[in-house]
Amino acid sequence: MKEYRDHYFLKAKRENYPARSVYKLKELDGKFALFRKGMKVLDLGAAPGSWSLGAAEKVGAAGLVLGCDLQSTETVFPKNVLFMQEDVFNRSAAFEAKLAELGPFHIVMSDMAPRTTGTKFTDQARSLELCLEALAVAEQWLLPQGSFIVKIFMGPDIQELLLPMRKLFSTVKSFKPKSSRQESKETFFVGMGFKGKALAEDTDTVS
Repeated sequence: MKEYRDHYFLKAKRENYPARSVYKLKELDGKFALFRKGMKVLDLGAAPGSWSLGAAEKVGAAGLVLGCDLQSTETVFPKNVLFMQEDVFNRSAAFEAKLAELGPFHIVMSDMAPRTTGTKFTDQARSLELCLEALAVAEQWLLPQGSFIVKIFMGPDIQELLLPMRKLFSTVKSFKPKSSRQESKETFFVGMGFKGKALAEDTDTVS
């Protein structure tokens, strides 16, 4: 629905966000109350920067957002946001050092999406691969009781993401924001209550 898309596109322009995706993050936070002042957030696939801006508003001046993406961005970020052009699959020594300096994080979030081919199963498989890499980063860099937000193109292999998430988090929920395009196959999964590596290895239970 063109009108549906235009509403959020124009709203983003009015409110000075580089993309409409910020409203998805706002809806996720409205649903699950994920952000608090002073939190540290890692934003994977951050360009053009709407999620980093949205998170920066939520965590405030005392908080911090580290964003990274393969692509650069011309977005001007506030002082509590650091953006680095980076390949999440092949992280540089400089980025790993920055993770070690700034981490661990209260929230790891990923709005990463593959370059679509038009072939549904290929796009879904590539989306899953991105999600699993984001989850691996979250497992390494989340604080205990932290949260993980990830976008995925729904497909038949979804359990490959959900099974490890359920081991790592006390609660796993799915959510499709109203600001997602109706024709989109994207869904967001939210893991809350990160158990930490040792605890996750000891139990497969989900509350």
